[in-house]
Amino acid sequence: MELRQIKYFIEVAKFEHVTKAANSLHVAQSAVSRQIFKLEEELGVDLFIREGRNVRLTPIGKIFLKEMEQAMQVLDNALQILEEYTDPELGTVHVGFVSTVATYILPTAISVFREKYPDVKFKLSQRAYYDLKKALIQGEINMAMIAPVPASDEKINGTVLFRETLAALVPVNHPLAGESSITLSQLKDDPFILFPENFILREITVKACRQVGFEPRVAFEGEDIDAIKGLVSAGLGVSLVPEITVMDFLPRNTVRIPVLEPEVTRSVGVIIPKDRELLPTEKLFYEFLQEFFSRLEKFQN
Repeated sequence: MELRQIKYFIEVAKFEHVTKAANSLHVAQSAVSRQIFKLEEELGVDLFIREGRNVRLTPIGKIFLKEMEQAMQVLDNALQILEEYTDPELGTVHVGFVSTVATYILPTAISVFREKYPDVKFKLSQRAYYDLKKALIQGEINMAMIAPVPASDEKINGTVLFRETLAALVPVNHPLAGESSITLSQLKDDPFILFPENFILREITVKACRQVGFEPRVAFEGEDIDAIKGLVSAGLGVSLVPEITVMDFLPRNTVRIPVLEPEVTRSVGVIIPKDRELLPTEKLFYEFLQEFFSRLEKFQN
């Protein structure tokens, strides 16, 4: 069984058409057909059902496809590791992130990093907080920008890059819109717009409300920070949002108000696995993040 045969097989399975697969591979159709037949002959099973020019996987073909895709991923990862050990400045950084760092924090960091290492590539994956932790532990990713940073975890190393405050975001016609600051208890009768259950930013908000003696009445939920800001902009309720998400752009028809009591904060940082080493290019970016935000904090202070 040759690597070329596996590549041809995966491509034919993807298109369910030999000619389209051959065009994608930039080889002759006859070459693809010949290699597929050789592969089936060697394995002793039919991987495809032929239907004129179209093909579809047999049940054993589906099983073989799943295993071969995983094998090719392992091979690709091994080749990437070899490439990066040869030159870390030419590798790829796979990094997950939560939506609240997507607007400003992560793009800014990547932009500055690319000024020094222009040939480094990035593969980004936006997920919910707990999904990121799970993906990191299971090996799907090696690094994630997250907020808050887990205080302690036997499988995760967390580094706090900075701390930020959450502010109230209210519609422009809200009775408190003209205030320079408020206490959270002043919003106890308002409908809240929050992330769904099991989202960490919702947990932070609910905990803060309970701290001053009330349970927030959740009128709407949104899985993205921009969706939440949009619902507030439409006058449908109030929310607590990280300052960083409204630093450069305040949604129309909304007002940001600092909350003095209680002060609601969260840590923002990066997590990596404890049980495996970062790839060289990932390590380069990880070290850069710590240095970059350390310098930024000193400048701001």
